[in-house]
Amino acid sequence: MGDERRQPKYAAIAADLDLKIQEGHYASGQALPSQRDLSAEYGVTLMTLRQALSLLAERGLVTREAGRGTYVSPPKAFYSMGSLKSLADDLREQGHSVETTLLARGRRPLPAWVATRLGAEAAEPALRVERLRHVGGAPAIHQVSWIPAAFAGSLTEVDFTATSLYDAFAADGRVADRADERLSPAVLTTRLGTLLERPEGAPVFLSDRVTYDRDGHAIVFDRATILGELIEIRTERAASSVKVVWTNAGG
Repeated sequence: MGDERRQPKYAAIAADLDLKIQEGHYASGQALPSQRDLSAEYGVTLMTLRQALSLLAERGLVTREAGRGTYVSPPKAFYSMGSLKSLADDLREQGHSVETTLLARGRRPLPAWVATRLGAEAAEPALRVERLRHVGGAPAIHQVSWIPAAFAGSLTEVDFTATSLYDAFAADGRVADRADERLSPAVLTTRLGTLLERPEGAPVFLSDRVTYDRDGHAIVFDRATILGELIEIRTERAASSVKVVWTNAGG
């Protein structure tokens, strides 16, 4: 388990179990041995063993189910904010199940955060598309997309449960060229808490993305509310750039 003189016993046990999970000794969805068996294996008290399991749970490596045991969480998935792929498309490419529910679609006046960026173009009602994303069967992302009237085209008829917004734009002859995305911490409202099956006030990430076509027109404004307990952000730093990625924390 490494040099136990440099860290508490529970941390050393957590590190050893972490390694076994990463090496496939315990597979995704598999139950770990009972707490009594693990405490005997490592020669520690149940209290120390439970501290180790709590540490693994905090890292998203295991989930603990009362009366059933401790299970290895599904593998984490990654989404790059540096790409023009949607979060859902990135997760699907990695083999994760992503299902989309269309909650609403219709012409609505633009919200203030969009209207201020469009100026005079904001006078006409835009197409508003509201979706709920399930990742691995669990509701994880609430997304509202605003498409200015000039670019809505045939999008009013698209089946957004099966077609991504970017694919719909491409089919309509408009290609997404770049996007600006801003991320901030937030907490769930009562309504979104109901949709995402979490209590009001639960931590979330709020992502605001503006996508531009090749002519520099802002063609869609997205606001995504992402469960902080299910999705992580990781960065990969290089000498001249920083790559930011989302990860599905499992559970």
